[in-house]
Amino acid sequence: MDKFGSIWRRWQGHFVIVGIALLILLVWRFGLRPSIVAVAEEGGVVGDTAVSTLTEPDATADTSDPLQFNGSDLPVVDDSSLVPAPNPLTFEGKTPEHDFVTHTVVRGETPNGIAQQYGIEPETILGGNPQLSEESSLLQVGTVLTILPVNGVLHNVQPGDTLESLSLQYGIPTEDIIAYGPNNLEFPYRLQPDTQILVPGAVRELFVWTPPDLSSVGGTSSEGGSVRPVIVGTGTFIYPVNSRNFTQYFWYGHPGIDIALPEGSAVYASDTGTVTFAGWNVYGYGNLIVINHGNGYETFYGHLSSFNVVPGQIVYQGNVIGGTGNTGNSSGPHIHFEIRINNNRDNPCWYIGC
Repeated sequence: MDKFGSIWRRWQGHFVIVGIALLILLVWRFGLRPSIVAVAEEGGVVGDTAVSTLTEPDATADTSDPLQFNGSDLPVVDDSSLVPAPNPLTFEGKTPEHDFVTHTVVRGETPNGIAQQYGIEPETILGGNPQLSEESSLLQVGTVLTILPVNGVLHNVQPGDTLESLSLQYGIPTEDIIAYGPNNLEFPYRLQPDTQILVPGAVRELFVWTPPDLSSVGGTSSEGGSVRPVIVGTGTFIYPVNSRNFTQYFWYGHPGIDIALPEGSAVYASDTGTVTFAGWNVYGYGNLIVINHGNGYETFYGHLSSFNVVPGQIVYQGNVIGGTGNTGNSSGPHIHFEIRINNNRDNPCWYIGC
């Protein structure tokens, strides 16, 4: 008896499996239906699982083999207990809501005067109007300007821009950009392309073109390797044209003065020096002459119609070097005149009086 009991304990699991398999075969062989199927025929629900109504066995089906059956005879189970919500919560950031005013330039207005009128700095005019070129006279009568409510730069968001990249570009803390209410920035602070973010306190960086130095036109090298100028200027400057009709003065967005006069009028060397550039400039100056005065000073004469000098030529104060014109970024015949000291742009009015 003990031997039989030991065999039963060892094989009882196999006996149970075989018994269940036989029961399933009998059910489908003789058309028996368990109670759960009967419930399904009534369109019932067992627990959280819905069971669809069964159809009668296909009369054409081959029932000789209990393991072959028509798939439509099986109960179709639709368990939706783990299906996610149809409308999951997603983050949708707000877009900036700016309210800017515009200003139409009238005759006699200057960037400083316009800025003072709205309580902002002159460079903020450039911050809100990137189309203004530092080398042109686009601030003319009829120009429509966007006036920012605070000092800063209006940045057009590009794909890939982040708060961190804007902070690095303009040198402004991310907290200041977030704190400006109309930017509508909320955590996780994602910037949306094709919108505009105002960066308060920022100043738009301007491109500064550097002309050739004296080494490009000759000169004598000293023992230290630097270029010794062939001639040195007087250190004083005269008007480059016979006119005082100023159309634009020096400001952050325009590093010189514009003087209007008929095309072809004589242009004079403001001081003695060596011509280092005479030709077309692609950065807005049009036809341009640059004179290096050998003492750290350089003078620029832009938008010309003609040249009377070539690079490397020595000129003296008052020599005619070219004619006024309307080339490059220009809205009418005039001369654009700059004075630089060690490549830093200075207000020409401090030297020649305006």
